[in-house]
Amino acid sequence: MKTSEHRILTTHVGSLPRAEATLALLEARENRQAYDAAAFDRAIADAVRDVVKRQVETGIDVVSDGEASKISYATYVHDRLSGFSEEGTTEPGKPHLDLAPFPDLRHKMAKLTGPRPFKRVTCIGPIAVKDREALRRDLANMRAAVDAARPTEAFLTAASPGVVASFLPNRHYKSHEDYVGAVADAMREEYAAIVDAGFVLQLDCPDLAMSRHTGFQDLSEADFLKRAAFDAEALNHALGRIPPDRVRVHVCWGNYEGPHTHDIDLRKIVGIVFGVRAQGIALEAANPRHEHEWAVWNEVKLPGDKLLLPGVIDTSTNYVEHPALVAQRIVRFARAVGRERVIANTDCGFGTAAGHGKLDPGVVYLKLGALAEGAGLASKELWG
Repeated sequence: MKTSEHRILTTHVGSLPRAEATLALLEARENRQAYDAAAFDRAIADAVRDVVKRQVETGIDVVSDGEASKISYATYVHDRLSGFSEEGTTEPGKPHLDLAPFPDLRHKMAKLTGPRPFKRVTCIGPIAVKDREALRRDLANMRAAVDAARPTEAFLTAASPGVVASFLPNRHYKSHEDYVGAVADAMREEYAAIVDAGFVLQLDCPDLAMSRHTGFQDLSEADFLKRAAFDAEALNHALGRIPPDRVRVHVCWGNYEGPHTHDIDLRKIVGIVFGVRAQGIALEAANPRHEHEWAVWNEVKLPGDKLLLPGVIDTSTNYVEHPALVAQRIVRFARAVGRERVIANTDCGFGTAAGHGKLDPGVVYLKLGALAEGAGLASKELWG
């Protein structure tokens, strides 16, 4: 991973708003409706080229493909791996612990964000790789876009084994551990291919935090921490011999505007996060529930082989942060862990599920512009 040697570098968590034409094709594929496969491939290639170019023009140093080809950051795997049902589960999931007491708020949130575009399919058979072509196209599209726009660095995202298990229920394997292990074995190929293609690999791991008050809410805190530790071990197994300095891990508590009163404290999971074989650690740190946790880094020593990618932009609101506030947030982290070890980031993705969410696409790029401007202000303060 490139580091902030002379100035604060900027990045984001990965997903970005998709164009309406791309959304229509993604939803048709997800729902197994008729669509033109050649037109789909052309649209995604164009979308990746455009989104990489726009990130560079906005001032983002370490760019992604915006997850243009994915219906969501976690559930896309059911198109690439065997063992999943075609139809989504009809079983209603439990509401998040923080939202459970507020049915009216849940209703309002659903109206504001729109219908969920992805299916929560179920594991009903052995997990294995069934489609390598989708990944091959993702890599080719990103290579063409990066060669044209020439960003400082580029990364691609992939779902962690634990987050797949959190989103897609298991009806085949005898235990959570067996299920996660099977997903880990299957995802090894995707992880390695991303790095072999010359990109940084980002693993999305909300199972290490968010799942405490969502999918694993029935566990005690002690049992959740054991499960999170197991998920981290399974992820390390899937990473194999990939050099840690080509990997970053994203941990969050849920990209939604809710009370978040049941979020587990960063202090309680940070040791597990440190155990993942990844140089970069990306964490929420801008929203009102977690901004105070910057002070954790005055008490917890960041291991010498790690970089911190703190969120300094809130991804759950259309407020555009003032660049001076962004700079203040960056400087706090730089003072705590060292200016060369901080890359300015966003809290989460801006399009974790395609077409789902309340942020306006134009506002998203204003927020990324504020990130870049704030990083410039912080760089002047930190380097003089």
